[in-house]
Amino acid sequence: MIAELVVEIGPLWHEGQQARLESRPRKRAVGAGAKHQLVFIDRLLATLVHLRHGATHDALACWFGVDRSTITRAIGEVRPLLATRGCTIATGVRLRTLAEVIDHLGTSGQTGIIDGTEIRVRRPAAGRKDREKFISGKNKQNAVKAMILTDAGGKLLFCSPAQPASCADITHARQSGLVKHLTGGPAVEILADAGYQGLGAQTGGRVVTPPHRKFKKNPPEWYEEVYERQRKAHSSRRIRVEHGIAHLKNWRALARHLGRREQMSDTIQAVAGLLSHQQTSPAGPISHSTLRRPTPLAGHISVARTDSA
Repeated sequence: MIAELVVEIGPLWHEGQQARLESRPRKRAVGAGAKHQLVFIDRLLATLVHLRHGATHDALACWFGVDRSTITRAIGEVRPLLATRGCTIATGVRLRTLAEVIDHLGTSGQTGIIDGTEIRVRRPAAGRKDREKFISGKNKQNAVKAMILTDAGGKLLFCSPAQPASCADITHARQSGLVKHLTGGPAVEILADAGYQGLGAQTGGRVVTPPHRKFKKNPPEWYEEVYERQRKAHSSRRIRVEHGIAHLKNWRALARHLGRREQMSDTIQAVAGLLSHQQTSPAGPISHSTLRRPTPLAGHISVARTDSA
């Protein structure tokens, strides 16, 4: 998998470095001056270890023998490239937008499942006007929220950009364009929990939510039995999205984010892309042995050292 990532995003990183060097006024030719201390393969490895195991920048700097700022800059360059890859559904086939996901589900005749997940983040500093936006009404913690969409088997198909946790699930879905894409797109069944009740009427029944409880107090015994049977049947169909979210949270960067909140969209979308690739690839997930620093490959792409820092 690492070799595939090197081939895929290595040229993109190199082009970005060249564009940055050529865009500013220069007194020396491009390539003169200080050289990168890390080749691209090492930058990629540092980013993967940070996302998968939550290793701090200080620890990674000791591992690679460079300054902490070098690791911070490397992760900041590679993480957005990973975030733009999209979710893999087959070898060489990726879905990058919600519209593409809806078209894929409609073409293949599959059922989609959506749910929101929250990731704890640092509390904004005192005095900031948006300090209360990140407080989750559900967990009473500072967090951001992302909308996850999987197929009926729990395979990741889409992960939305992060929003402050005070945003309701149904509002987040509307802002992501789910209603627009379902209304004007193919006939697709999307399973959702009670947080999305109301979207069914707006999408012509394409979003299916649990049955609404009609009796709030003292319901008839027959009604309670029917309601529980329908609710459990719906829950058993949409439980796979919870499994997909659990696999996401296995990546330590999403267990609790201690960095900048502005980086969360790139972080969660990068992890979603990597995880979906694992779910498709027969090689299996990234393991500790996979993330060893491979010296031969580093020499193979040492051409990256020719750029100035």
